[in-house]
Amino acid sequence: MGFRLPGIRRVSFQIASKAMEVPKGYLAVYVGAKMKRFVIPVSYLNQPSFQVLLNEAEEEFGYEHPMGGLTIPCREDAFLDIASRLNRL
Repeated sequence: MGFRLPGIRRVSFQIASKAMEVPKGYLAVYVGAKMKRFVIPVSYLNQPSFQVLLNEAEEEFGYEHPMGGLTIPCREDAFLDIASRLNRL
């Protein structure tokens, strides 16, 4: 059972799939121990709470992310909490 937040899309991680295309105005990020893929609005990048996550990613990975995309080093539930708060703005 799951839930859906407007403005954020969760996609099961698959390697080399055309279904992984990201719509214009969105960004794919990988989150959590299982590296779940989320597609988020690029507007999140300007939000202070999301910039904290970006700084953590930079500290942990630099500019070499293991998934090839942006990897956010936090628990999935923490990411979903931040994303749900950003959706309310």
